Amino acid sequence: MNLFKFIANSLLLGFGLAMDAFSVSVANGINEPKMRMKKAVYIAGAFGFFQMIMPLIGWICVKTAAELLEGFEKYIPWAALILLTFIGGKMIIESLRADEESEPARLTPMGLFVQGIATSIDALTVGFTIADYNFPSAFASALIIGIVTFGICMLGLKLGKKLGMKLASKAGIFGGVILILIGLEIFFT
Repeated sequence: MNLFKFIANSLLLGFGLAMDAFSVSVANGINEPKMRMKKAVYIAGAFGFFQMIMPLIGWICVKTAAELLEGFEKYIPWAALILLTFIGGKMIIESLRADEESEPARLTPMGLFVQGIATSIDALTVGFTIADYNFPSAFASALIIGIVTFGICMLGLKLGKKLGMKLASKAGIFGGVILILIGLEIFFT
């Protein structure tokens, strides 16, 4: 495979895989409109990391135990649906319980971990598409996917923060509904 085609394929994989993380980033920005840049970089970096590591895990599984991953593949939509519905439902409940004057609940490290897994679990199957790559090529492709995801998530957080300032008290409810809808979209597609 020539270098241009390799980079183009990796960029396209990155854009395709990043859409769920983008939507969750928008929801996170809506829920926390006063988020500092440092936290935004941390969140986008976490999504980028998970989107990078999952294809590598898939690649390793293909190289070592493809049958095990095939058996797990049918559970991926269920896992994403359950995780995102849980997070979204929790966000909605916390928003409904909150006083008008209180700020919405902040994203915790554990919450970000769960979001990262939920939005990138489908990237495991990308390991199948890059199975014929050697490790340096698989790593380079995964790195490109991670970088693309990072950039897209930064845009999503910025967009969500702008929307969050306008939605104010209903931001947590709106963000929670978005997460649940993303979970349903992953499940049904």
